[in-house]
Amino acid sequence: MGDRQGRALPWRTAWMLARRDLSARFKGLRLLLVCLFLGVGAIAAIGTLTGSIKHELGARGRQILGGDIELRVWQRDVSKDERAALARLGQVSTGYRMQAIATHGDATAPVALKAVDGAWPLYGRLDLTDGRHVGAPPPGTVWIAKGTAARLGVNPGATIVVGGVPLRVGGILASDPEQMSEGFALGDTAIVPVDLPARAGLTSPGAMFRSVTRVRFADGARDPEPVVDAMKVRFGDGAFEARTRNAASPTTERFVSRMGEFLVLVGLAALVIAGIGIGGGVSSYLQARRNAIATLKVLGATSGDIARIYVLQVGAAALVGSLAGLMAGVLVTPLLASALQNLLPVESGFTVSPAALATAAAYGLLVALVFAAPPLVRARGWPAMALMRAGVSPLVADRKALAVPVGLGLAAIVTLALVNAAQPLVTLGFLAGSAGMLGLLALIGLGIRKGAARLPRPRGPMLRAGLANLHRPGAQTGALVTALGFGLSAFVLIAAVQTSLDANIRKTVPARAPDFFVLDVPPAKAPAFRDAVAQTVPGAVLRLVPNLRGRIIAYGPQGRMTKVSSLGKDLPDGAWALRGERGLTYAASVPEGSTVTAGAWWPPLYRGEPLVSLDEKLAQAIGLNVGDYITVSVLGVERTARVAALRRIDWDTLGFNYVLVFSPNTLEDAPHNLAATIEVPKGTPTTGLLPRLVRAFPSTSVIETGSLLRDARGLLDQLSAAILAAASVAVLAGLAVLLGAIAAARASRTYDTVILRVLGGSQGQLLMLQLAEYGLIAAVLALVALVAGSTMAWAVVVKLFEFAWLPDWPRVLAVLGIGLLLILGFALAGSLPLLRAKPARALREL
Repeated sequence: MGDRQGRALPWRTAWMLARRDLSARFKGLRLLLVCLFLGVGAIAAIGTLTGSIKHELGARGRQILGGDIELRVWQRDVSKDERAALARLGQVSTGYRMQAIATHGDATAPVALKAVDGAWPLYGRLDLTDGRHVGAPPPGTVWIAKGTAARLGVNPGATIVVGGVPLRVGGILASDPEQMSEGFALGDTAIVPVDLPARAGLTSPGAMFRSVTRVRFADGARDPEPVVDAMKVRFGDGAFEARTRNAASPTTERFVSRMGEFLVLVGLAALVIAGIGIGGGVSSYLQARRNAIATLKVLGATSGDIARIYVLQVGAAALVGSLAGLMAGVLVTPLLASALQNLLPVESGFTVSPAALATAAAYGLLVALVFAAPPLVRARGWPAMALMRAGVSPLVADRKALAVPVGLGLAAIVTLALVNAAQPLVTLGFLAGSAGMLGLLALIGLGIRKGAARLPRPRGPMLRAGLANLHRPGAQTGALVTALGFGLSAFVLIAAVQTSLDANIRKTVPARAPDFFVLDVPPAKAPAFRDAVAQTVPGAVLRLVPNLRGRIIAYGPQGRMTKVSSLGKDLPDGAWALRGERGLTYAASVPEGSTVTAGAWWPPLYRGEPLVSLDEKLAQAIGLNVGDYITVSVLGVERTARVAALRRIDWDTLGFNYVLVFSPNTLEDAPHNLAATIEVPKGTPTTGLLPRLVRAFPSTSVIETGSLLRDARGLLDQLSAAILAAASVAVLAGLAVLLGAIAAARASRTYDTVILRVLGGSQGQLLMLQLAEYGLIAAVLALVALVAGSTMAWAVVVKLFEFAWLPDWPRVLAVLGIGLLLILGFALAGSLPLLRAKPARALREL
């Protein structure tokens, strides 16, 4: 090797040397394998799952929507001209969607009524539990869901009543291809013939129903987007709400996109945390091979030769760890898909997404490059004699040599994250926050070392030695601070998110929710409805409000109003009310649960210019001020009103919280029904109320909030479980970092431990020494973790999922305490091998 006269070692020779020195079981590099396995596996599983869902949404767009295009109109049928225009495009299917109540004897069940014609379904098929593939039910028949059948206690062949009309149960639904596009409903689906709503009086003027018209193009290759645009130009922006097969379920797509991006960011965070462990593991590995590196240099190996040999070793281990993570990600995806199959369009079999796997592998290898580069550069840049005395004179990295691999690696990670981001600003903020967290922990580590060096020496020998270990040469304080900081922050994050989500549904909502919601009370029957409630449940509080549907089509200063259609999909943040149709009402006084924050409310008998009051947050999101105007489309008629007041709405109640409240003279002439809430005094039985209201008002939908809250709890529990699973990966990565820091310090700790044992130190005293060191660091980081973890949890709960920030602090602190004990336990367990070191052998090796 000495005759090469400075020539670089060929890659083939370098690989031969690297392979001979590399254990088949990757001894010394297992921490790198574990870290990459966790991070790459998490990102691969998340990317594969979300990619599969998005692919299914795209590939099954026609089946999910039930057509190539769909037009929805509230409280009216499509006009003759609209239907004629649709008929020229292909086959047309019409139907209705509404809330209703199904009864069987005294048993009742809320149902999402789906009335369909003989052409339905235009795409896909409806499956029943008995194996039949059917279309629209025959006259006098209904297909019902399993939940409805169980609640009513009926089987196929039984007779139930919907809207006062008796129907025979023709079968139990196994699957509905269009369920994903139907949206949220207060009850399970019940499919009936298209004429049933009219026979039951459910489509009378003012009733709360939607007509749904779908088209199957005669030319299957026709692009639906220009067709919808032409329809809007011809019939007006506010005439209907349109969807196409390209975006059959926009709500699901938004949810999947946001949740997928959040989980990918969590996986990336876990990978970055694991990267610190990678750095510690590689440093420990090279430290153990310092004699071999010194020998190679004495024999003439250049710094470049050393770099090639150990880059190949670390690269081989990184490749194996990444491939194992990719395999785990693919294998775990069917389990995740099976758990989500009833909620999202995803196949439960094996799915391979080359793009997702390539992205995960790229993340893993880039993170390995960034964090393994410092110890590799440190090892290649020092002379042989310096390596020989590295145990007492720690090596220092050449920072200039680090600039290229670390800088390029970080740039590639940021670029890759931004290219794959649905919300680049959110992703950039997350990456900046992660970098800030790393910088903060680095400064804290430096501060602990400086502070420990300046503190007065304690009298207790163990505490004094533990304090000295924090600042002595070669101390791993920085790595330990990073490991403990991220690990404890992950514990706080999990506890704060879970308890906050739990509080949102279990504390705020049930305590302030009415006992019953009622839809479609005819105004003429309002007195009879009041009497029925008062006679059945004395003392019940009944609140009746006008209930209409409409969509905002323009807003802004008079003469310069912005059309919502001109915004496309780029709606301002917080402007969710501009998307589709919303509930509207009118009132003579300020609604309960609202506070006027700007402007003034109209007088009780006001008959002047049409006025409106809206939510202050919506006004802020779209730049609307008092004195501006807003135009809504109600039953196809445009109505413009001046903004008279802005309100702060108490969204913590499950009562009526309308974003838009108009003066009575604006909407009272439009056909409409009333909606109601019923609050029953605590402890008062309500068993007779629901049957009486259903019998007396068959076209009215009466819904108990108990089932509604159970469904909400179930959804939030699933959301919480997903966050818990994702954050658990970060916790495991933090523990891996801790083990990496312990491994990196093992050589110097072995020397210290052996000297202390020779001087008479007991195992108990040596364990107390370790406990003192880790305990001092953990005590300092507990407060940092509480602040950092709470901040991240707040961002997840408030900004991402838009819930209230309601953590249970005693539980959060308890989890933080458990995390401290768990991490200290891992630290002590990782130190046990030091106690088994043989003094004579250890001193010879050192």
